[in-house]
Amino acid sequence: MKFKFPKSLSQILKSQKRLRRILEKNLLQPAIGPKKTRRPSAKKGLSEVKGFGSNPGRLSMKLYVPSRMPAKPPLVVMLHGCRQTPEGFDAASGFSALARQCGFVLLYPQQSEGNNPQRCFNWFRPSAIARDRGELMSVRQMIEFTCSRHRIDRSRIYIAGLSAGGALTSALLATYPGLFAGAAIFAGMPLGAARDAMSALRAMKSGVSRSPADWSDLVGTVSPDQKTWPPISIWHGTDDRVVNPSNARASVSQWLAVGGINEDAGRTTLKPWGELTQWKSKNGVQVSLYSLKGFGHGLPVRRSAREAQTSRSDPYVLDAGISAPLTLLRTWGLKK
Repeated sequence: MKFKFPKSLSQILKSQKRLRRILEKNLLQPAIGPKKTRRPSAKKGLSEVKGFGSNPGRLSMKLYVPSRMPAKPPLVVMLHGCRQTPEGFDAASGFSALARQCGFVLLYPQQSEGNNPQRCFNWFRPSAIARDRGELMSVRQMIEFTCSRHRIDRSRIYIAGLSAGGALTSALLATYPGLFAGAAIFAGMPLGAARDAMSALRAMKSGVSRSPADWSDLVGTVSPDQKTWPPISIWHGTDDRVVNPSNARASVSQWLAVGGINEDAGRTTLKPWGELTQWKSKNGVQVSLYSLKGFGHGLPVRRSAREAQTSRSDPYVLDAGISAPLTLLRTWGLKK
């Protein structure tokens, strides 16, 4: 018995191939998407980075990398205060938006409640701020990882911190001064103001009385062979009820003595928001004190009425007559 097929086997195979091509063109291709011909944009917000080092301080690393930046971008390291998170601090201060506009990489080390119930950096614990140990080493590893991964210009690394983050900034600057091109301390503490939690609370409330030589010796013990220091600005509100403003004067005394600058050589300028006092060395302004009249505990920003309505709030990012983020970027040469 013979069976008669309507089409030959070769015709059937050709028909199947045509049908498969039609399906791929009309169904599969939209799901895969068109071939990309341009660089994908950076993710919005901060991204967590794992595996940046041994991380002895058990900190987390958050990073913002803009999609457009120079071949060797600058790096800005921001240290948050107690009870803050990098995400909340960044959203209220606008630093990542400035990083996107100006083309620098932004690094946020993050404290955990496991290390400190209030999420404060442990600036008062000797083991946390010893050279190449604890939280200091974790931040150093984050910086090294970022420099290697994103080809950072090592001559343009800057650091700033608020409150406990400001105190940790002092420790990082004293321990690794050659790493930074500039630093800023907001409502922070001088290096060596405390050695445990109880003395830290006392220092924050009432300040610590030491001579300029004693303050300088605390830094000299950490980096005895260091001859040059990056410029540093110290910011404090006169109505700060969390960290006594006398701590700002102690920080000024410490860094002036370290740099061999006479405190009487400062020049004070009255501003609408308070006073700016600056001390110069042969290389330019070395130490700056921003004393904000009537300002509380926090990072000063200057928002328009519209920005105030739309920006996310943070109890330690406060409206003022001066924008600290913009002032820092201009001082550091990151914003034209």
